[in-house]
Amino acid sequence: MVKDTKLYDLLGVSPSAQETELKKGYRKAALKYHPDKPTGDAEKFKEISEAFEILNDPQKREIYDNYGLEAARNGGPAFGGAGGAGGAGGHPGFASSHSFSNEDAFNIFSQFFGGGSGGASPFGFGGDDAFGGGFPGGGSSGFSTGGFPGGAGFRTTTGGMPGGFSSSGASSPLPEEKTVQVNLPVSLEDLFSGKKKSFKITRKGPGGAPEKQQVDIQLRPGWKAGTKITYKNEGDYNPRTGRRQTMQFIIQEKPHENYTRDGNDLIYTLPLTFKESLLGFNKTIQTIDGRTLPISRVQPVQPSDVSTYPGQGMPVAKNPSQRGNLIVKYKIDYPATLNDSQRRAISENF
Repeated sequence: MVKDTKLYDLLGVSPSAQETELKKGYRKAALKYHPDKPTGDAEKFKEISEAFEILNDPQKREIYDNYGLEAARNGGPAFGGAGGAGGAGGHPGFASSHSFSNEDAFNIFSQFFGGGSGGASPFGFGGDDAFGGGFPGGGSSGFSTGGFPGGAGFRTTTGGMPGGFSSSGASSPLPEEKTVQVNLPVSLEDLFSGKKKSFKITRKGPGGAPEKQQVDIQLRPGWKAGTKITYKNEGDYNPRTGRRQTMQFIIQEKPHENYTRDGNDLIYTLPLTFKESLLGFNKTIQTIDGRTLPISRVQPVQPSDVSTYPGQGMPVAKNPSQRGNLIVKYKIDYPATLNDSQRRAISENF
């Protein structure tokens, strides 16, 4: 009778389970509790991976069955005498203890399912039940059929772990995932109304293959250039941490045909002929929200003159019911040359 059944229970198998049953149990439990799944649980996922790593190794399984989990982790029970673990009655050749980490768990997962595309799972199951109904690129899970290298599972030697794991020392806290910044060009009209923007990004999936992901950004009226919108866990998948990169979109204002922006104010430059600047004019301009605004003058316009229309600018982001001003500046087209009659007319009238 085995000393403890906890690891078998994590995989949903009996203590008499054979290699194929262990692999089936790991596959089902790992897919259920993988952190990328809605049912994911990072700590449970790590426990399941460690259970499989121990039970799928005949030597570690024997130690676990006879002496329990800590003995399996430490490479064997603690025996007295000068021979230590290799002394009389001991199990020679066991290495020092290894603290099982999140990195170990994701490496086991990656090696178990492989990094290829298409195909069935290691035991002939269809791929459509993996990660929410299928991976990008044709509906299959994207798992290769190879399973473990050589099809025999992990075998430790001299205390090392496959995949370059350290053989000793506790796992260190996982660093924050990298933040990837992406410029998002947006028109003034969209920033005025607060339009929803939807687009697709290409990112790396758990198997390393590219996958498409739709990102929806709800703009808020009045947002300015430089505004940052952060989406955690939306970028490339990092198999070392089991998490995705953070994506940060930075608002960039597209150049507008008529307007420039100054804070919450909009500036419109209205061209005038020299004659219009002297005799007056009647014109219309289109506001940022699509309305027509009449502008007229009966007196001469100075080059430094501006006309201000309160409440016709951009919404104030913190209070969209308020708006900045529309400021109309004038660009007067002065003549480059004057003929004699024009000179006389100006001289006689000014």
